[in-house]
Amino acid sequence: MNVKSITRELRNSSPLRCGWSGGGFLSSPLTGGVGGGCRRGLLIVALLLLTSLTASSQIKLNFGNNSPINKLQMAEMAVTNLYVDTVDESKLVEDAIRGMLEKLDPHSTYSTAKETKSMTEQIQGSFEGIGVQFNMVEDTLLIIQPVLGGPSEKVGIIAGDRIVTVNDTAIAGVKMSRDEIMRRLRGKKGTKVQLGIVRRGIKGIQRFTVVRDKIPVHTIDAVYMIRPEMGYIRIGSFGATTYDEFMTGIRKLQGEGMKTLILDLQDNGGGLMQAAILIANEFLQKDDLIVFTEGRTQKRQEFHAKGDGSLIGLPLCILVNEYTASASEIVTGAMQDHDRATVVGRRTFGKGLVQRPIEFQDGSMIRLTVAHYYTPSGRCIQKPYEKGENKAYAEDIEKRFKHGELYSVDSIHFDDSLKYSTLRLSRTVYGGGGIMPDDFVPLDTTQYTRFHRQLAAKSIIVQSNLKYVDSNRKKLQKQYPTFEQFNQGYEVPQSLIDDIIAEGKKEKVTPRDDDELRNTMPQLRQQLKALIARDLWDMTEYFHVINVLNPITKKGIERAEQLPPSAASPATLATPSTPSTPATPQQNQPLRW
Repeated sequence: MNVKSITRELRNSSPLRCGWSGGGFLSSPLTGGVGGGCRRGLLIVALLLLTSLTASSQIKLNFGNNSPINKLQMAEMAVTNLYVDTVDESKLVEDAIRGMLEKLDPHSTYSTAKETKSMTEQIQGSFEGIGVQFNMVEDTLLIIQPVLGGPSEKVGIIAGDRIVTVNDTAIAGVKMSRDEIMRRLRGKKGTKVQLGIVRRGIKGIQRFTVVRDKIPVHTIDAVYMIRPEMGYIRIGSFGATTYDEFMTGIRKLQGEGMKTLILDLQDNGGGLMQAAILIANEFLQKDDLIVFTEGRTQKRQEFHAKGDGSLIGLPLCILVNEYTASASEIVTGAMQDHDRATVVGRRTFGKGLVQRPIEFQDGSMIRLTVAHYYTPSGRCIQKPYEKGENKAYAEDIEKRFKHGELYSVDSIHFDDSLKYSTLRLSRTVYGGGGIMPDDFVPLDTTQYTRFHRQLAAKSIIVQSNLKYVDSNRKKLQKQYPTFEQFNQGYEVPQSLIDDIIAEGKKEKVTPRDDDELRNTMPQLRQQLKALIARDLWDMTEYFHVINVLNPITKKGIERAEQLPPSAASPATLATPSTPSTPATPQQNQPLRW
């Protein structure tokens, strides 16, 4: 059957829409075959799509009878209307979009409306809900911490409470999925939800009416003084609120006497480019290039420091590993190329592609790669990939491990064609596959035993910790009113270790011998102490404890202690600047990593 006969068959069947279902752009019933209403519908689709792209983009559209767009439209209509079984038209189009993107680079992706909403909340830095951190313990929602100043805390909900009903519907003991529970708890700002709470020491179910509100999503994981005069900030991702969070942390540390900073970007997968530029701007001198982007249809765009940064003279050490990617590589690359910081850790992920969001009317989105980004020295740190070979790309970290790169610097070799020089000291750096740190820290394969990894994989450690804290929260809070007292005096009780070993036996997870059990204990005890600190306080206290055994953090402290003192005056360091946002391409369409 050829195109003409398909068109005839479609015209003789029931009225059809000339639909682009994935985008929600629909026209009138098909009345003129491929050349009539359908072409008009495609034109509407194209015009609406154009409004979501930058004016600088050169869009070429072909609506001829033999155009690829016509071919795709005819295939969709044929399958939807003639296929032997019923098909889901929306899913059909979504699969077609995914199929197109999968043949491009590994970072061009399609997300459904639900997935897009979740990603947007993380990037924008807030969502609407009741404001609690929770975990599931034996099919019951256990509140770890209410958000400070959030709607749940305001009505008296406290850590350790269990939510058993939402608007009189039971959510405990009924095997309800985590997603469904979150759907019931979240809702528009200003709406009310009634929660049934079970609290330790109080009989029966207490009722709380919570008015939903905007809940902040923090991107800074930890801020504290890791040594006298040495501050530590860990950024988990780059979002709309990251810069403000970062500067708040800086002011806190400066008030505590910070003269050197460790910036921890380990496991930071990226986020908004603008956030990375704003933070880099704080450390660089006027007109220093931070990053530039360029693509087939995207002209070169450069982003320079304004010279108004408050941290220009602050000694800086940056921590990275194999999961440090994208926007975090922009910050790292800019600091390394300008010889502004010492970089410690392992070679970063290597994502040097820029995605532009293209939104559809139904809330779904394409994140399409439109350019490469380059560090100030001209490096593109995107690691190699073959179009359509996404599986091999995803397995790159495992290949590094098997190749020996993660635990031996001698296993890392760069081609001379990828050689560049830093801009002030002319040190050799390389492009083409992540950022190589100035100080390499090998992965300690003995740090976590097989027994420890299996306990973690079965969630035995986390679940045992939650039960322990739930049973001992008041006792611990009374005995250790401050984190400083807890950090200095608390030791994990043997009874908790025994409970974990017993739970492991139930799941057939046992140490190979006494040596493996003995070698597991130091890391297990430190991890448990960190988890307890998190549940009693927050993530800053968690990292304060867990960093004690982190090899990259320990090396970072060592290198930071060797950095020369600040050349800036105390007044310069004490007054964080108000950012004048570097020029960005189309402010209402942020680039996303």
